[in-house]
Amino acid sequence: MRTVPFILASASPRRKQLMEQIGLKPEIMPSFAEEKVESTDPRQVVLSLSAQKAEETASRTEGPAVVIGADTVVAAEGRILGKPGSFQEAEEMLTLLQDNVHEVYTGVTVIWKGEQEKRISFAEETRVKVYPMSKEEIRAYIATKDPMDKAGAYGIQGPFAAYIQGIKGDYNNVVGLPVGRLYQELKRLGCIEEEKND
Repeated sequence: MRTVPFILASASPRRKQLMEQIGLKPEIMPSFAEEKVESTDPRQVVLSLSAQKAEETASRTEGPAVVIGADTVVAAEGRILGKPGSFQEAEEMLTLLQDNVHEVYTGVTVIWKGEQEKRISFAEETRVKVYPMSKEEIRAYIATKDPMDKAGAYGIQGPFAAYIQGIKGDYNNVVGLPVGRLYQELKRLGCIEEEKND
């Protein structure tokens, strides 16, 4: 199905699983890019950071390869929420998200290193509605430590699923990689050969 190796510029086990789910088995080569943010617009932030990650990893890649960089942020009431630095910060973020609607943006940059370099970047947005949560429920969730390595202080695929009222858009985008869109873009670029029925 594939013509060249896929390299994921991320150590995220969730992104790796999502790629494997659609039949792409990526090599893992996390980016060492110093992330520079020059915008307050969440869509521009994830596009820029995904490009920085893909470019840094691509610079260390030899031979033909398809390098994929991704970055996810949560935005609520005009604020970009990254990964919480402390339990207190996680509590502040979750207090903002509970009984409210927020957006999750994932930016993806694909760099196809071959005879000619091709690249694309895109960003997906998913809207998420969270049920009301009491202070006790927020603190109990933080005590699981699940929020600490996740943008917006929650993972939709973990215990926090109990508080998800609904989503509009791609669920996998909230997990960390809009693989449906990624697959279609890879096909459009020519990185994936379509199976032909004889």
